[in-house]
Amino acid sequence: MKLLLHACCGPCACYPTEKLLADGREFDILYFNPNIHPYKEFKRRLNALRELCEKKRYRLTVDKSYPLEECVRGMLDEPTVRCAYCYRVRMRYAAQYAKENGYDGFTTTLLVSPYQKHELIVQMAEEAAREFDIPFYYEDFREGYQRGVDISLELELYRQPYCGCVFSERDRYEKSRKRSWANAI
Repeated sequence: MKLLLHACCGPCACYPTEKLLADGREFDILYFNPNIHPYKEFKRRLNALRELCEKKRYRLTVDKSYPLEECVRGMLDEPTVRCAYCYRVRMRYAAQYAKENGYDGFTTTLLVSPYQKHELIVQMAEEAAREFDIPFYYEDFREGYQRGVDISLELELYRQPYCGCVFSERDRYEKSRKRSWANAI
């Protein structure tokens, strides 16, 4: 089975790629993450993934499109589950790309993080799989999260401080401000 592995960044790809190789799975990596904000962060994550792929000799396909307005509108349309838009747009793209380019299935590195909405990612991937008639290869990569962190540190890859979208960036810094304000009282 030849898989297309959607990757959000280099560090998150570290463990899933290691696991897929250990299991004898053939894969190529796809970078499509138009939700990441700001653009400098988008480039940092892409560069870290490129660095990993060069060091490990993985094949990488990159879609550099950056429709920020479309992504923000999409996230605003789903305020109760803002992440649904980001997961849906990326899983749909990965499924369609995999189908159109002769892959046997697709999966994503988003499944490695204990901080992501795991069940929602799976739901969006399964919906995309049905829509594009291509199998979604599910594996719970969270068991290797720390291993991935260790690999990324060893390879000195850039590690991002928040999920990626403009809202997760804001939330990260608001929490920091709230904590420091609360500690000052």
